[in-house]
Amino acid sequence: MARYTGPVCRLCRREGMKLFLKGERCYTPKCSVDRRNYPPGQHGQARRRNPSEYGLQLREKQKVRRIYGVGEQPFRNYYEEAARRKGVTGEILLQLLELRLDNIIFRLGFASSRPEARQLVRHGHFDVNGHKVDIPSYQCKVGDEIALRQRSSSSDKFKDMRELAAQHTSPAWLDKNAETLSAKILTMPRREDIDDIPIAEHLIIERYSR
Repeated sequence: MARYTGPVCRLCRREGMKLFLKGERCYTPKCSVDRRNYPPGQHGQARRRNPSEYGLQLREKQKVRRIYGVGEQPFRNYYEEAARRKGVTGEILLQLLELRLDNIIFRLGFASSRPEARQLVRHGHFDVNGHKVDIPSYQCKVGDEIALRQRSSSSDKFKDMRELAAQHTSPAWLDKNAETLSAKILTMPRREDIDDIPIAEHLIIERYSR
């Protein structure tokens, strides 16, 4: 699957808001959205017409895809899985995205951004229920236990991460142990737990329901 490898600050500028793709840099004056709050490209500062309904739906889909680092086809697969399940499709879609292993590592404060969390998982630093998992999109479930692998715990990177994880506030659906860099999924994430970036999931559902 093709993965975007260009400058991620362009993605934030295109969506007109911080997507927090570069970790700590997003909280400093160096953030490109703070310095150049207009779309990238030659005509970024040109006056633009109000977007159509289709345009709003497209931008919302692209924004959520970029937040979670998901490709076009996998994102459609998440939607189709959410549509098959009983309940509110938009909320289920966000739950599926939140339960990705790389997103959980980010939510726990074990990584400063989702791209960094994706890299840590890809390098095999974490176990799920005692087994190494190196697939960032691995779908976790309630009751799963996630922990830093024993062979990785001696790394200086993770020694510093313990202090950062202790200062990080994780959502209520995760039970975190910052000292051991481990956690357990207590419940399914609720819609109100996903409020760090404004998401209008109904626009995404409307787009795929056309």
